[in-house]
This record gives sequence, structure tokens and C-alpha cells, in this order.
Amino acid sequence: MKALLDTGTFLGAISDDGRLSRRVQQTFTGPYDLWLRVAIIGEILIKAKAGKLSLPEPSVPYLVRKLGENRIEVLPIKLMHVLRMENLAVHHHDPFDRILIAQSIEENFR
Repeated sequence: MKALLDTGTFLGAISDDGRLSRRVQQTFTGPYDLWLRVAIIGEILIKAKAGKLSLPEPSVPYLVRKLGENRIEVLPIKLMHVLRMENLAVHHHDPFDRILIAQSIEENFR
């Protein structure tokens, strides 16, 4: 089975904050293929740099290590995803949200 992680789930799981539901915790220990969109990593790095998110170690090595430890594969942003952004509704102003939406229209985790 495959599981696509959102930002909150990913951060909650790698920090062991205890607020994740039992079902979500089982996703990380079970037979799931875990996936994360690369735009989420970019969003986390920007928030950490701006002081809006605190990570326990320097951001890049911490995130890379946690991706590996948790067997999480990263979904790349492709040219077709960025080009698709032109046709999205204007109510999505955040560039990361626009990329995530454009990517989700087509992606089925490969």
C-alpha cells in the first residue's frame, strides 16, 4: 500500500511528538510505501529559515536523515506540474500550494 504524507503528518512522525493517531503511527511502522512531495521539503526549509518552525538539528541533514530512516520516497516536481499551474483557480496564491495541487492532478505515486 502507498501513503502520501502531508506536511503535518511528516513533521509529527519525525519528531515523535505523540499527537499522531494510532492509524497514522501504524502507517510508519507498517508495510506502507511512504511518499512526500518535494515541495513540502522546500516549504519546511523556508519556514525553518524564517524562524516559524524549529527543528532539533540543522535543517537539511536532519530532513535527509529522517527521510531515509522512515523509508520515505520523494515525489519530484516535473515541468508538466509547473506548466499546469497556469490553469489553476486564482484562489490558490501560495506557490507551494499551487505546485502541490498541480502535481496532484496527475500523480498517482508513479
